[in-house]
Amino acid sequence: MSKATETKEVFAIYKQNVDRCFDETEKNVAQYLQAVTNLHQECATACKNSIENTISMQQEYAARTGLATNVPPSYLKAVNDATEEMVKTTTVQSKAMLAAIDAVRQNIKTFNENTRAFADMNANILQSWFSSWTPGRN
Repeated sequence: MSKATETKEVFAIYKQNVDRCFDETEKNVAQYLQAVTNLHQECATACKNSIENTISMQQEYAARTGLATNVPPSYLKAVNDATEEMVKTTTVQSKAMLAAIDAVRQNIKTFNENTRAFADMNANILQSWFSSWTPGRN
């Protein structure tokens, strides 16, 4: 079959176009990932700066007005304990999310492996049918 004939065959054209689409998508994935990472970092930095600036402004206001800012030890312990629990929760949540992502990745990998086996099985079934219905040559 010549190259000109191959490119006119519907499945070859379909495969070429599918390959082009996936090749282009794969080129963009790294850029998307970097853009999302940059956006996340910028949002986290903006949030942190906003909170730190608010604390600084409130601290200066309290100092200038003579407002007492000392807290009892029980309050300090409660705040520190709450922060510790929040950090632990975030750590557990991150581990659970990473495990879930890895499980999805493994499932997709298994699916990919199974699609080839399924296609091979279908080809074998098709070949079996055709060999049963096609008269043999002597």
